[in-house]
Amino acid sequence: MTPLPRFVPALLVALSLGTAGCAAFVPKLETPQLSVIGVEVLDAQLLEQRFSVRMRVQNPNDRALPIRGLTYTMQLAGQDFGRGMSAKAFTVPALGEAEFDMIVTTNLAGSLLRILPQLERNPESLEYRLEGRVDTDLGLLRSIPFVEKGRLSMK
Repeated sequence: MTPLPRFVPALLVALSLGTAGCAAFVPKLETPQLSVIGVEVLDAQLLEQRFSVRMRVQNPNDRALPIRGLTYTMQLAGQDFGRGMSAKAFTVPALGEAEFDMIVTTNLAGSLLRILPQLERNPESLEYRLEGRVDTDLGLLRSIPFVEKGRLSMK
């Protein structure tokens, strides 16, 4: 068995310290809060519908969030509604907010029958849930997962 060169243990120690040191450079950020503030029908075909959903994102962090885009799934009244992505870059100021539009593509035929009873019980609003990730330009921190819930006004 060939003995290891003397520099190998020192190299292993340096690599493990370097890896631990990299974690110190990843910023600790709170998850931004997203909320739906408006929905508009863009196109309604039999098998596919496209909606423009106006969103507000609030940044609870003390540094600006440069956002490259996001991917998400959306539920209405507990039913899968649609999914999509937004690749339009924008920056949310530190401790501030910004609004943006995203496109939701869906097939309502499957979920409409399950959503209608919810609307009959409460025609004023529907519960929604967004789940996805925000892609950033923050060096080592490339994405921030999120889950948001709320009520969408039907007025």
